[in-house]
Amino acid sequence: MIASLRGALLESGPDSVVIEAGGVGYAVTITIAAQRALPSLGAAAFLLIHTHTVQDGPLQLFGFAEAEERRLFETLLSVQGVGPRVAMAILSSLPMGELVRAIGGSDITTLTRIRGVGRKTAERISVELRDKIGLLGGGTAGGGAGLPGSVPPGRIGEVHGALTALGYKASEFDTILAKLDETQHVTDLIKQALALLRRR
Repeated sequence: MIASLRGALLESGPDSVVIEAGGVGYAVTITIAAQRALPSLGAAAFLLIHTHTVQDGPLQLFGFAEAEERRLFETLLSVQGVGPRVAMAILSSLPMGELVRAIGGSDITTLTRIRGVGRKTAERISVELRDKIGLLGGGTAGGGAGLPGSVPPGRIGEVHGALTALGYKASEFDTILAKLDETQHVTDLIKQALALLRRR
């Protein structure tokens, strides 16, 4: 299984690239975030890879700029009816904070706006990942926001949901959430939380 690629960036399109590593050109489907992180053509590029195999089918490579994005992609794949193409479309259509809020809040309208996501698929995503996301109904409301293990309100709650979706336990990041400045954008808050987690 290919877990990462480092090599010269030979081709770059809106949702795919070709990276030459060891004399072989690898075609990789990428997210918008990964596309933004790529260097200019000919320069050395690095991508984290999810290798997807199907019986009697070709090997498919999906690339990500960060480990957290790959983990969220693989979490989406656990939902029945969500294949890699749909998971990539979901990641490229919504910032992580908005995606967490849509899933945790059962916002079917937002999810069905994503190309390839019908109502039944959106409902499955919401039902199957809602607990993992950590934003259960009422979880962002005020009462009990200060209790250990509870979901805090507002943007910090969205960060809580994103970290839960990425496989972290509340016991690992509860103290980190208390250090974040809620006036900042959710995406920036998630990045700060992840950086603090890595330092542990």
